[in-house]
Amino acid sequence: MKAGAAAIRAAIIDLDGTMLHTVPDFELALNGMRADFGLAPIDQPTIEPMVGKGSEKLIRDVLALDYAPSRIDDVFEQAMAGYQRHYLAINGEKSTLFPQVLEGLQALKDGGLRLACVTNKPIAFTTPLLARFGLAPFFEIVYGGDSLPKKKPDPLPLLQVCRDFDLDPARVVAIGDSSNDAEAARAAGCFVLTVPYGYNHGKPVQSINSDGIVDSLLDAAKLISAHNGALSNNLS
Repeated sequence: MKAGAAAIRAAIIDLDGTMLHTVPDFELALNGMRADFGLAPIDQPTIEPMVGKGSEKLIRDVLALDYAPSRIDDVFEQAMAGYQRHYLAINGEKSTLFPQVLEGLQALKDGGLRLACVTNKPIAFTTPLLARFGLAPFFEIVYGGDSLPKKKPDPLPLLQVCRDFDLDPARVVAIGDSSNDAEAARAAGCFVLTVPYGYNHGKPVQSINSDGIVDSLLDAAKLISAHNGALSNNLS
């Protein structure tokens, strides 16, 4: 966190790759969709770099493994419907919490921060997933990739949260695993912290323009608490 900056009053937290390891669910749903078209299954290392830019791009990227662009356009709607059907049937079945997520969320709340979850995952997938893993009670606001006219890396969802909380973006930190989160935060004027264990479209986390890499959400909470505490001490 930058010295002399304002105290942090809220955190906007990503879902896939930040709080939950969801690639195993993507594997089941995408291969269910592919089976509908008679296509061979694909594995998690193939899927992981595709995750994070929204369902539309995910489905197009997966179809592009086998189909020409014109063919993708022809089958896209059918493929999307099939993917959504398969995903809703297994949502959360194979996903797991990353370490110290619940502890980190509790520490952020205990530190007086207001919390929002902003993800590019469709809201129909997001809401039950948060509930299934006991994450929903921590968040005042949840926006999926289809909740607003634009999704990350556009800053709109983050700016909307700032408006909802009536906070200047300089008092808000985004926590995520990918360049999408960092680009959205930078454009919105928020701080951004990055976890090193997520997906980031197959690129090293060190390549992300963030204000710091934290090992977990608990470490993020500790860093924010130290930042706010230092500011409080300087004012006293």
